[in-house]
Amino acid sequence: MANFSKSNVPRFSVDVYQNEYLPEGGREVNAIVTVTSTGGGTTGGVPLAGASSTPSALPGNGPNAAVVIMVDCSGSMDYPPTKMRNARDATAAAVDTLRDGVAFAIVGGTHVAKEVFPGKGRLAIADSGTRAQAKEALRRLSAGGGTAIGTWLRLADRLLATADVPIRHGILLTDGRNEHEAPEDLKAALDSCAGRFTCDARGVGTDWEVKEVTAIASALLGTADIVADPAGLAADFTSMMENAMGKEIADVALRLWTPVGVEIAFVKQVAPTVEELTGRRTEAGPRAGDYPTGSWGDESRDYHLCVRVPEAGIGQEMLAARVSLILPAPGGGAPEVLSQGLVRAVWTDDMAASTSINPQVAHYTGQAELAQVIQQGLDARKSGDFDGATAKLGRAVQLAASSGNADTAKLLSKVVDVVDAATGTVRLKAKVADADEMTLETRSTKTVRVKK
Repeated sequence: MANFSKSNVPRFSVDVYQNEYLPEGGREVNAIVTVTSTGGGTTGGVPLAGASSTPSALPGNGPNAAVVIMVDCSGSMDYPPTKMRNARDATAAAVDTLRDGVAFAIVGGTHVAKEVFPGKGRLAIADSGTRAQAKEALRRLSAGGGTAIGTWLRLADRLLATADVPIRHGILLTDGRNEHEAPEDLKAALDSCAGRFTCDARGVGTDWEVKEVTAIASALLGTADIVADPAGLAADFTSMMENAMGKEIADVALRLWTPVGVEIAFVKQVAPTVEELTGRRTEAGPRAGDYPTGSWGDESRDYHLCVRVPEAGIGQEMLAARVSLILPAPGGGAPEVLSQGLVRAVWTDDMAASTSINPQVAHYTGQAELAQVIQQGLDARKSGDFDGATAKLGRAVQLAASSGNADTAKLLSKVVDVVDAATGTVRLKAKVADADEMTLETRSTKTVRVKK
């Protein structure tokens, strides 16, 4: 493990957990890489630049974070009328959570996107005055029109691009399906915004499409969740904004360098959620590629790397991969290496050593399978394949129980009657509340850390 740090950024560390021993002819090397960032703002570390009690305390420095809140104002937000009121209150709570000096804007989303505050293509700088003005503007929000989320994201991107800040973040709330633009239009908007800002997405009520909301969060390296009861929006928005305010460093990349002859099978985040990163690689020089991780505060995440090495004889060893945390340099100069870890391969005739599965690798392989079988089980249930749904959701119950994922086990119990968790024996419930099924689907990728 290596640590590198500058005084104005969090400190990063990389720990590699693996069984480096392979049998003769063995080629597949698995490793769990734990990345930990300390000294950020989430738990009381280095404060955000620009987060002083008075923005003028940093003359010429300006904010170092910008946030755009996108609020669904489509006609369905009036059914029931409390939904729109709760959305206004939640957005006001998020505005109150903004640190002084942070740039922000509010967008109202229907089949078009409109600037609610401050307007004229600008961002406001958070202080007591602009917060009050923003909350006054929110009182004028009303529901009416359709839903075209791609237009909301593109407007947020344009607004965020006006701020010369490292942390750019969006919060998006919707209550319905994206019915007023083609799926390819939303995908094009996500492709355009990816890497430019992160975004947390929330669905309120039960009339929205889970796969749309989770796709937004996945593409923009944010979180997705359901708020089934609109009364819970204010607490959720406050929590989201507090988390966003804790971010200290953006655009950190996981750089994977491999020697000649080594192939990358996959790269995925496995904690706190499962997120496939393999296809997001950008080339970074000979035999090196970067995988995006988004922005960081005080937190720890786990990544699962799988590489295939050339065959080698007993007693030989090699460096299978070098993992680095990279921060791009302003102006395109040499990037800063924040931390590094090494993945090794050693060939042995000791069967006990070469067949042992590292506990972290085994745990997260199970957590990734858990996320997959929940999705497959729910899809099967929706399509009327009840035998397939029972088998998949039974396997999910078994995996959740064996890994200690109590939260997911509890959500599964709302969809199936558990006969025997250890064997995965379940019965599908005859009637399942929409909110329970959608909560399970939305949170299916959430994992638990490996037991130490």
